[in-house]
Amino acid sequence: MTAAASSGRLSTLSRLPVRRIVLIVLGVVIAVAAIAGAQATLESGRFSGEVWRDLFIQGIARGAVYALIALGYTLVYGILLIINFAHGEVFMAGAFTTLFLAGYLASSGLFASQPVLSLLIMLVFSALVSMGVAILLERIAYRPLRGAPRLVPLITAIGASLFLQYTFRGFYGEQVRAYPNLAALSGDWNILGLEIDRARVVVIGAAIVIWSSLYVFIARTKTGRAMRAVGEDREIAALMGINVDRIIVITFAIGGALAGMAGILFVLLFNQVSFDMGFIPGLKAFTAAVLGGIGSITGAALGGLILGIVEAVGPILFLSGAGIPSVGQLTTVVSFGILVLVLIFLPGGFLGAPEEKRA
Repeated sequence: MTAAASSGRLSTLSRLPVRRIVLIVLGVVIAVAAIAGAQATLESGRFSGEVWRDLFIQGIARGAVYALIALGYTLVYGILLIINFAHGEVFMAGAFTTLFLAGYLASSGLFASQPVLSLLIMLVFSALVSMGVAILLERIAYRPLRGAPRLVPLITAIGASLFLQYTFRGFYGEQVRAYPNLAALSGDWNILGLEIDRARVVVIGAAIVIWSSLYVFIARTKTGRAMRAVGEDREIAALMGINVDRIIVITFAIGGALAGMAGILFVLLFNQVSFDMGFIPGLKAFTAAVLGGIGSITGAALGGLILGIVEAVGPILFLSGAGIPSVGQLTTVVSFGILVLVLIFLPGGFLGAPEEKRA
């Protein structure tokens, strides 16, 4: 029996390096193919520097939205070590509900006369709606399962995601709806000699302000320090007098508010909402959180920007030179291909595993 057990252990150990080698070879093949495709595209000269610049700025704006959604994933994971897969629907809830407020603002003339005030009202309203949905999720779906195995909250999150999707489908309908046009954001602004779309400038600027405010809040305030303490060890934090339940609710509320504001920034870029609009951006934001190092708010921001830029630039850069038609349809393939490479060679993300490093 001892000899058989030893033989089994040796057999298992002998298989591990082979698996690792296969992954490395696969990663190298993908990397070589990407480099070859990029070289062929650049040598073809089909795209001007202006096109690359516009794609890069578009990627930053898209990545800023992913980063704000990813912050919700990383905050909840940092506190509870669970993945809130219903977070994409929290993002959807704020943006979809604010559509009706936007319609009222447009019909009242406030959109035209006070565009900045209108945008601020929509951001606040969307944040409040998403915050409310996130708090309800924590109270109803997650709090009763805190002592359960980690697989149980994961399954619950998926169920909550579907529940929210089809609840909003029942309330608001299944058709895609467009927001009223905010005329003040039409056209370009000249920034340092570059003509940049106004909506993208607003999205990038707002995302920087929101992320910076969150970073200062987590680092400098008493509640932020309490959040970090609960993330390190809930039991010790409770012994130190921290109200753990309150901190967890605050964490979900902040994550929900960030998702709600991200929903309005998403609308500024794409100008449409639907009951299932949260699924793909939510999945990509989760990817961004993993890419940067889930559990780190700096990593979430970095991962979102990288993913957005790769999505905007990658399909054309890596695939156009190979003569592949409709490369824009392969955006998700390119972005997740990059994720595979990162997880093969840097499994903890760019800023390390959450157990080892937090922002």
